[in-house]
Amino acid sequence: MENFAQAQARAPDLGETSAIPVRLVPLPNGPYEVTGLLEIARPDGDPIGAPASKVHLCRCGRSADKPFCDGSHARTGWTDGA
Repeated sequence: MENFAQAQARAPDLGETSAIPVRLVPLPNGPYEVTGLLEIARPDGDPIGAPASKVHLCRCGRSADKPFCDGSHARTGWTDGA
């Protein structure tokens, strides 16, 4: 998987800012799948983990690794309609 700098280097030059579209898709009965050039940060701005091009974010609220999904939705029977 490429790192943040590699993805940024490959991004098209759009003037002062380079942008890679970010896509967020709620997976059926599962997490949010977020793709694009991503850096997840804490409220104080400190990054959480390494930059990535795809992450799965908790949608059920049960993950022990928030904001990331740890599969708790499947173990606990969480569904979209819950």
